[in-house]
Amino acid sequence: MARPIWNGTLSFGLLQVPVQLMPGERSVDLHFRLLDRRTKDPIRYERVNSETGEEVPWKEVVKAYEYAKGSYAVVDEKDLKAAAPESTETIDVEAFVDAEAVDPRYFEKPYVLVPGKRAEKGYVLLRETLKKTGKAGIARLVIRTRQYLAMVKPHDDALVVLLMRFPQELVDVDDYALPKGTSTAHRVTAREVDMAGKLVESMSVDFKPADYRDDFRAKLRRIVEASVKKSGGRKPRERAAKPAEAEPATNVVDFMSLLEKSLSTGKRTAAAGGGKPAAKKKPARGAAKKKSPTKTTRRRKAG
Repeated sequence: MARPIWNGTLSFGLLQVPVQLMPGERSVDLHFRLLDRRTKDPIRYERVNSETGEEVPWKEVVKAYEYAKGSYAVVDEKDLKAAAPESTETIDVEAFVDAEAVDPRYFEKPYVLVPGKRAEKGYVLLRETLKKTGKAGIARLVIRTRQYLAMVKPHDDALVVLLMRFPQELVDVDDYALPKGTSTAHRVTAREVDMAGKLVESMSVDFKPADYRDDFRAKLRRIVEASVKKSGGRKPRERAAKPAEAEPATNVVDFMSLLEKSLSTGKRTAAAGGGKPAAKKKPARGAAKKKSPTKTTRRRKAG
């Protein structure tokens, strides 16, 4: 079973839902190693100075930006660490948008959110609300040392997180020489448009992802398996990984109170501090209030 890459809290308004960020994709690529044909020993990659041909020790390796061909500006490691985003344990939903209004080019990588123990109610509350309204949450989160823009949206019984590209990461289509204007301007006739429409209609089907396979990868896998069998190699036994347990939620959340307060104030809980709820926990009914030592001492002296 896959392990979570991130543990934290999904925050919207004043509501906090403990979650785990689980991989939403799997690598199916076949990775090859380079070997010495004579001995079948793996070939190592080494840090070699391109001018002298000598190996460079790690302590002498620095990071630099190539601002012109062959010209580099060395960047201090302390400056890089200072510029890195502050690590948080919160997926902070900043706004909700129409799920279908976002350009697909912004989407980069999918993940699945899994609720922590006893956090199902808040999870289902957000999931069903997004389904009903057709909205998706736009959020920010920090994974390792990088800040990401992300969309939180429902998919069947799950809440999924789609990491997104920032606008500056996309190439403006106007940067390319594209045919502008209407079909008439490019001498496309009405009959051609009609015939093309009929062709599209005749080829239209319901999209079923299972109908599409990577034929090249399948052929390559068969070649590799045949090679393994020929060399007498055996596949190692796979050990099932134990799923990491999320910390149990110890508080009973008053969702109506948090929702009403979120609507009235229009404020969000800050992401700092590990994503802990800003609202103080109310004492249970019937619970005795602890008396302070000062008051007790005074009463004894008075007696």
